[in-house]
Amino acid sequence: MESTKSKYVSKLVNELKPSGIRRFFDLAAGMEGVISLGVGEPDFVTPWHVRESAINSLEQGYTSYTPNAGLLELRQEIAYYMKNQFNVEYSPKEEIIVTVGASSAIDIAMRTILDPGDEVIVVEPCFVAYVPMVELAGGVAVQVQASKENDFKIQPDQLEAVITDKTKAIMLCSPNNPTGTMLSKHELEEIANLAKKYDLLIIADEIYAELAYDEEYTSMAAIEGMKERTILVSGFSKGFAMTGWRLGFVCSPPEISNAMLKVHQYALMCASTMAQYAAIEALKNGRPEVDEMIKSYRRRRNYIVQSFNEIGLECHNPGGAFYAFPSIKSTGLSSQEFAEQLLLKEGVAVVPGDVFGESGEGHIRCSYATSLEQLQEAIKRIKHFIENL
Repeated sequence: MESTKSKYVSKLVNELKPSGIRRFFDLAAGMEGVISLGVGEPDFVTPWHVRESAINSLEQGYTSYTPNAGLLELRQEIAYYMKNQFNVEYSPKEEIIVTVGASSAIDIAMRTILDPGDEVIVVEPCFVAYVPMVELAGGVAVQVQASKENDFKIQPDQLEAVITDKTKAIMLCSPNNPTGTMLSKHELEEIANLAKKYDLLIIADEIYAELAYDEEYTSMAAIEGMKERTILVSGFSKGFAMTGWRLGFVCSPPEISNAMLKVHQYALMCASTMAQYAAIEALKNGRPEVDEMIKSYRRRRNYIVQSFNEIGLECHNPGGAFYAFPSIKSTGLSSQEFAEQLLLKEGVAVVPGDVFGESGEGHIRCSYATSLEQLQEAIKRIKHFIENL
């Protein structure tokens, strides 16, 4: 659907750009035989015992509102999970809010901490919603470009160069969407030192924390002195294959959590009751399936990265998530041209890198959250496309 301006719509929303990802989904819709490497969600179905838990909650008649912050039992399981998996201790009653997906957690965080004109440093390439969510909350997004030469890892001096007296927070995503880049403990510590030096918050989008392949994942909140200045966003969509359940959570210091709860109360009331019961089961008994998914993603990651490099599309090795971000500069096409022509000529849907920020130009995002057979066919078609340019 084309975006049209209306006198009845706010100037801010009128000027807001539609999602660049959605355009390519719309183009692919209705086309026969398309292989989609564009969707940012697992190709696994939510495990049966998790679905069964939601069904059981309905059969038991648990269909009322939950507390605004979410079921206490779920918050207790999240607290145990964060301690057990990432060595960060949170109070279930004071520091955890269950949200409608991780996106709503980021939204309420921005609306809670930002006054008009406050700046948020956004590291790009980044998830397409970060900048709009800053702007919708009245803030100013200051975009800083991570470079391919550094495997898309932002350098501390880049961040320090744009810090002003209006800077309120730094927005980070590790492992990153769209690049798959994961920051090491040392690299997080360098950014943490800046946050302490300039008294800044870190909004840490850790939705892909489960999907780390080559080294142990480190949470920003686990860095010494950072729990009190980190708003940690996560959820069940990626690691637990629960995208359609729309369930996330946000952990933060009590004074910030209490303020966010006020926004959450008025905007959303509470997350889906049956989804919360499903999440309790996922946290209690879902680890074996998560481990199997991680093994499968690692195999696919290894295959697709090697294949891209072999056919001439230089691709760094992503440390996590389920995205490859190969360069298509050797073809002479822009990201938009490459993605559109590849879809129309070969029936492979990818996302042009520029929708994730200017530094994404010259790249495409390819999700390997699809079967190995589909990936092999997609690579075959991409190779044919390149050879016939």
